[in-house]
Amino acid sequence: MKILFCGEGFPEARKQLAALLPDDEILAFPPDQIGSHIADADIVVPTVNRVDEALMKKGHFAFIQQFGVGLEGVDIEAATRNGIRVARIPSEESGNAASVAEHAILFMLMLSRNWNRLARAREENKPLPWGSPEGVALRGKTVCIVGLGGIGRELARRLAGFQVRIVTADDHADRTVPGIEIARRYTLAELPAAVAGADYVVLSLNYTPDRYHLIGKAEIAAMKRGVYLINVARGGLLDEHALLTALKSGQVAGAGLDVFWEEPVDPNHPIFKENVIATPHTGGVTDVSYEGISRAFAENVKRYAAGEKPRYLANDPTTTRRRVP
Repeated sequence: MKILFCGEGFPEARKQLAALLPDDEILAFPPDQIGSHIADADIVVPTVNRVDEALMKKGHFAFIQQFGVGLEGVDIEAATRNGIRVARIPSEESGNAASVAEHAILFMLMLSRNWNRLARAREENKPLPWGSPEGVALRGKTVCIVGLGGIGRELARRLAGFQVRIVTADDHADRTVPGIEIARRYTLAELPAAVAGADYVVLSLNYTPDRYHLIGKAEIAAMKRGVYLINVARGGLLDEHALLTALKSGQVAGAGLDVFWEEPVDPNHPIFKENVIATPHTGGVTDVSYEGISRAFAENVKRYAAGEKPRYLANDPTTTRRRVP
């Protein structure tokens, strides 16, 4: 079968998949060339690109398999209408969630210890006075985890060792993390109350259209002054204009961003003049997550090739396209 990546990213992923699926062909083209090659595809991998109904009708593929979790670029309703199954790889099972959780803690520590100020001092060759700048320790602080799915649970497990107070905001208010004390659980409808006393707010929930700018001007205003805001989920959850204003005013002391309102993000955006630590959507790009995702991906491809229903489906069409041999 021909497996088409919508973009030329994820080279290591394609290398691992080629080893796991030696009888299949792994293809990758720039996004502007996908339409010209889609007719050859048996399986489409959206990565971070858009797969809409127009593209679906150009091809004969009956399966969209994401290399990871996010499906915000896929028109799932259109896929269902066209008899195309859509699947993701759960983050907790693949090791992706653990990797992203570590990345969130990296942001927390770098912001707390004034990484940007230290880096500027080194670059400008201007040593800071001995004992400066004063850092912030995580111990005793309150962390609000927004979204207690795979990433949120892995983050809670890791934060417990830092002796922080954990509160959560989730669409399932009864979610817990076995063995981890959660001081208080809120629903997403109670978000302003959930973030009000937090020293750190970490976004780790799935993105859906109704969660666009879940964190905006009102929610940031509800946070305590000097909060650190971290997004390792999806860029659409956070209003970048509200964040920029809050960074300039000091309402938000610093932000850690692994995802953005557009990707790739403009490196000259004014938000990067503030106390922001940014990485290019690499929170889950580790040896552990790539190995786990590749293994689950290959298993699903084999199920599909054998005529079995793939695992981790995001939809389940009543009738499906006939797979072209």
